[in-house]
Amino acid sequence: MQEMEENRECQLEKQIEETLEQGDSLTKREKFQEEEFQNDAAKAVDTHKENNLTFRVSCRCSGAIAKIFTAQEIGRIVGIALMKQFGWKADLRNPNLEIFIHLSDIYSVVGIPVFRVPLASRAYIRTTGLRSTIAWAMASVAEIKAGTFVLDPMCGFGTILLEAATEWPDVYYVGADVSTSQLLGASDNLKAAGLKDKIELLKVSVIELPLPSESVDVIISDIPFGKKFKLGKDIRSILQELERVLRVGGTVVLLLSEAHHRCLKDGEGRSIPLNSKGGHTDELGVAKCLIPEEKTGIAKTVSPSLEASNQECLDKMPPFGSLVPMECYKVSLGKTDAFIYKYKKSHSSGL
Repeated sequence: MQEMEENRECQLEKQIEETLEQGDSLTKREKFQEEEFQNDAAKAVDTHKENNLTFRVSCRCSGAIAKIFTAQEIGRIVGIALMKQFGWKADLRNPNLEIFIHLSDIYSVVGIPVFRVPLASRAYIRTTGLRSTIAWAMASVAEIKAGTFVLDPMCGFGTILLEAATEWPDVYYVGADVSTSQLLGASDNLKAAGLKDKIELLKVSVIELPLPSESVDVIISDIPFGKKFKLGKDIRSILQELERVLRVGGTVVLLLSEAHHRCLKDGEGRSIPLNSKGGHTDELGVAKCLIPEEKTGIAKTVSPSLEASNQECLDKMPPFGSLVPMECYKVSLGKTDAFIYKYKKSHSSGL
């Protein structure tokens, strides 16, 4: 018995010694791996120092701030700061990294493009008109649903309809324009996108639409700014015709220039008619329109400052007849700014 106990004790001692040896070997291995990691990190730092990252700053200024600073001045200031901070080298032709900066009166955006090709580039658009990203944004706030009738009464090259039909295919789309050349460009784009059978094109005037009253569910359009194409009629006549063909509860989404925005904001549009009690006609309908519908599955990521600015923009914009302003977004078109306005029709206009 005593010999058996002694043998057990010897075996335990051996196991303890082997465990300690394994622990030592593991510790040595971890230390070796850590040293290798540190050496690799040091080499990476040395390589980074030897091959300095090249960059380019692309800057855009809009609004009142553009009158104080030029894009070149902002780009130069940021570029010098990056070179001092990180030791990067500027390369305006073929940089490793491009930094995009947009400064406006409302917000500032700093970003790094993920793709070499701009987001607005579309392989299926042969003739470019309105920027595709703006067109998509307009369609996305229009509450397009399957089976609805969507109209762009000044479709130009059809960019808005193309973006909408690509995202929401089960819809009846109609594009109208008074210009033959614009409609030919739109037709080419529809063929290239394979949407020739999805969108119908009409050559008609926006103020004389051959449609019954209250027959359209959604209207989306880029109102010409007057630089390339003249309206011929003022914006009030256009809104009056859009109001006529839109059904009650329907949506209008318009891209307005700053001049159009001032025109409507200053009360040059028609306001909702007053009833015998001095209040607005169909106040209940207006109240319903002023409460946005719940949007499920869409995360609201608008910053508080931008949301406050949009609300201020809405507060200054009066209704146009039965068209009640619901949402407003200020967007940049490059050298100029514009407004995306969303209206709801609160009641029958009687036109």
